[in-house]
Amino acid sequence: MTIKTITRKTNRSRYRRCDRDEPGRTMKLTLVPVCSAILLSACGGGGVGDAIAPDAQALSADRAAEARPPVVIVSHGENAISEWGAIAFKTAGNVAAHDFVTVHLAMYDAVMAIAGTHQPYAIRPTTSVAGAGAQAMKAAAIEAAYLVLKGLFPAGGANYEAAYTAGIAGVPDGADKTAGRAIGAEVAAGMLALRANDGRLTTIAPYVPGTTPGDFRGVNPVNRIAPYIRPFATLSHSQFRAPGPLALASDAYAIDLNEVKDLASTSSITRTVGQTEVARFHTENPNTFWARNLRQFATASTNLAENARLAAMLWTAYQDAISGCFESKYHYNFWRPTSAIRLASTDGNAATIEDATWTPVVGTPNHPEYPAAHGCGSGAVTEVLRDHYATKKIVFSFDSSVTGTTHPFERSDDLVKEVMNARVWGGMHFRTSIDHGAELGKDVAKYVLRNNFQPVSSR
Repeated sequence: MTIKTITRKTNRSRYRRCDRDEPGRTMKLTLVPVCSAILLSACGGGGVGDAIAPDAQALSADRAAEARPPVVIVSHGENAISEWGAIAFKTAGNVAAHDFVTVHLAMYDAVMAIAGTHQPYAIRPTTSVAGAGAQAMKAAAIEAAYLVLKGLFPAGGANYEAAYTAGIAGVPDGADKTAGRAIGAEVAAGMLALRANDGRLTTIAPYVPGTTPGDFRGVNPVNRIAPYIRPFATLSHSQFRAPGPLALASDAYAIDLNEVKDLASTSSITRTVGQTEVARFHTENPNTFWARNLRQFATASTNLAENARLAAMLWTAYQDAISGCFESKYHYNFWRPTSAIRLASTDGNAATIEDATWTPVVGTPNHPEYPAAHGCGSGAVTEVLRDHYATKKIVFSFDSSVTGTTHPFERSDDLVKEVMNARVWGGMHFRTSIDHGAELGKDVAKYVLRNNFQPVSSR
């Protein structure tokens, strides 16, 4: 067995900050498209060679994708990937989301060792796969998932022992089963070694809430450990750090604040019933929400290797995007709309008016506002889907345990747009925060896909 050393090349963001500290200057927008050659010096950039020309090939591919019929996601029934993804979530759940990703990566490497169509994420087993087929892939996926869970959660056998016994018994005895189990065991051992001492036990100093305008006011905020846990694919969680929240004195900040203030209060007469439902729809615990709704993509093909690859891509991009998001959150420590609206008289912006009793229609999570994690996660997921299916025209549905409703989507971007609206209409986020979060997620996903899960012929 060999374990790949994971090293990546850096890349430049698609956006460049043009709001460097300039006395007396107020920017209406925090993000601008990559600057032209004329503006590069003002942005601290280099010469004309740094300007990025439109990618004609990419534009042509986009037009071709738009001309094709939409991809309709249809489940082809449970398989080893979807079943063990559900078992992994039941075992790791909300307390160890990173371990859930590790299981999917182990299943991917185990299956791909036999399928041989795409590069492994990290582990190359030494077990011979000559003549191994579909049953070997099934056995490999089950064995890998089971042993990773057993290694990470030795006390969680009630969640996986019976499923393992039944699953392995369902694979016909023979050379395929023997080879598959050996491959799964090798991959599991390698993956456990790779993710050992991943930083989750890092000691963090107690959080001290800020007191100046713009500072987050929460006490003992959650998920502070995320930035310290080793990434799965990115170089660091600060690699795609969001550019920063809007300046409090800016016109754009006032527009963002007043939108939330008007639409998201418990007493709003502007927000519609439909907008309230959308806001509540996306308040389900994110780990549960994404684990259930993304499971459909692990059943969207009759090919086990394709299901394993898509699930691994989705979860790797999602988790690195979320961790990167929280790195940005705790870097900027920006206040939530509730604090911003109740303390608007302190922000130095004449276009914002304080409302000391303002209350959002749904509860606000206890971590800094900027950027929005829902934007980071949905941006990453939809970018993976767009890349995998080579189109944004993807028809699928998500449901929510909070509202008991199902929302259909006809394009991947529709999900991101709905999430953006939901977090604003619910009063948890400013619109710029969702927008910047989605860009962070997309950038992470593009980097993940460029450096992992590629066809064998592309390397």
